[in-house]
Amino acid sequence: MGVIMDIKFTEEDKYYIAKKKVESIKGFYGNLTSFIVVNIILIIINLWTSPQYLWFFWPLLWWGVGVVFHGLKVFEVFPVLGKDWEERKIKELMEKEKENQNKWQ
Repeated sequence: MGVIMDIKFTEEDKYYIAKKKVESIKGFYGNLTSFIVVNIILIIINLWTSPQYLWFFWPLLWWGVGVVFHGLKVFEVFPVLGKDWEERKIKELMEKEKENQNKWQ
């Protein structure tokens, strides 16, 4: 049973949504910049101090996985990760709760 809700956003709502989207994109680019700069430093430190053992690969790999998932969420590659899905699900659950309350009254 799907809940279909026709939502009308005011200009103020649209501005707020756009502003939040821009903030999340800025956050991603900040994360990406930190990832690149810190990993370059780690590579230099690793090659300078112990070139026989390449440990820089591990933080590069795991932080890289985090950056990829952050990007997928911010750019809404998978809808389940996006805010739109969260908002629709919240509204759906609220509507179901409202129906349940009306049923018992």
